[in-house]
Amino acid sequence: MIKKIDKKTERARRHFRIRQKIEGTADRPRLSVFRSNVHIYAQIIDDVKQVTLVATSSLALKLSYGGNVEAGKVVGTKIAELAKEKGISSVVFDRGGANYHGRVKALADAAREAGLSF
Repeated sequence: MIKKIDKKTERARRHFRIRQKIEGTADRPRLSVFRSNVHIYAQIIDDVKQVTLVATSSLALKLSYGGNVEAGKVVGTKIAELAKEKGISSVVFDRGGANYHGRVKALADAAREAGLSF
């Protein structure tokens, strides 16, 4: 008998596997991305101290709709600007169990173009 697993459980499993391999430190914190149907969120986290250093989202930026590629670009640019203000230039990218395409890829590319290296 084949057991069907829902999307949330599959994403949680993927995210767990990813998080076993990467960790954010003070020198190179983790850029974590979460996308919902309507918005996209990004935060830079120091996992050693368990502190969020910088955070932004399409909701915080008051974008009319955060569920598209353009919103990913705007959030990626803004998170890179906030990181530069805090003196962060290099991060480890955590896609949060989501596939690396669409909004997640747009956020990552925009953050790279704005000066973050990962």
